[in-house]
Amino acid sequence: MLPSAGVYYFPWEINSSVPEGEALRTFGRLCCYDLARSKAVLTAQHSSAQYRVCVDTKFVEPFQAQLGSHYMVLGEAEHREGEGPVVKARILTCVEGMNVPLLEQAVQEQRKYFSERQERMGNSTS
Repeated sequence: MLPSAGVYYFPWEINSSVPEGEALRTFGRLCCYDLARSKAVLTAQHSSAQYRVCVDTKFVEPFQAQLGSHYMVLGEAEHREGEGPVVKARILTCVEGMNVPLLEQAVQEQRKYFSERQERMGNSTS
C-alpha cells in the first residue's frame, strides 16, 4: 500500500502543532545520519534562522547517505518526549540540484490554489 501524498510543510513549520500521524512532505540538507539509531537530521535556512528536522529512517534503510545533499522526505509526524516532532520516513530521496526557492514558490502557489478552490466550493454550497 502506498503512503498518502502528504501535505507539504516547510522545515520551519514542523513543530508540535503538526498532528500526530499526519502524512507530510518536507525537505532539507542532510547534515547528519546515525545508522545505529536510525536517525537523520535535515537542516534548512529560512530568513536568518537555521531549522532542523529529525527523521526516523528505520523504514528506508539501508540507504546511501550523502551528507550535505538535499533530501525530500515523505512520512508521518510522530511526537516524542524530549525530542519534539520526528518524521517517520516512508520515502527519503536525494534531490541534489533541486531549485529550493522554486520549490518553495511552487508550494506557496499550491496552497493558494487549494485555499481558493476551498473558498469557491464553500461559496457554491451555501
